[in-house]
Amino acid sequence: MNTGTGPHYFLLDEVEWPDELVAPTVPRELVQKAEQSGARRKYLARGEGGFFTQYSEFPAGFTVPMHSHDHNEVIVCMRGSLTMLGDDGPTLRDGDSMVLIGGYEYGFVAGADGMAIVTIRTGQAQTSMLA
Repeated sequence: MNTGTGPHYFLLDEVEWPDELVAPTVPRELVQKAEQSGARRKYLARGEGGFFTQYSEFPAGFTVPMHSHDHNEVIVCMRGSLTMLGDDGPTLRDGDSMVLIGGYEYGFVAGADGMAIVTIRTGQAQTSMLA
């Protein structure tokens, strides 16, 4: 991580898709299921300026199960749509966003056209899966 002053650039097309099974941050079974379905993510900022960001793509109908994190985050829907699980919130579409406060339990389902999201975190992802 570059900790110097000035800007830090993350050019999406130049960031590699990592091998998620090398050091998964969620249960290995979930990572394998996601990869088999075509879901994937790229890590962008990894602590620069105190931010941790990632770009994720999910196929139609993919479900991210209920979970929580120990930090706040913003999720921006870049393409497609997503509907929250167990929440009366709206379906997010292109350009919509939400702020999730650390400890909030949530999950979501990708819409009929799948989805791409950018997640902006205030801490490195520490995921707690719900039973």
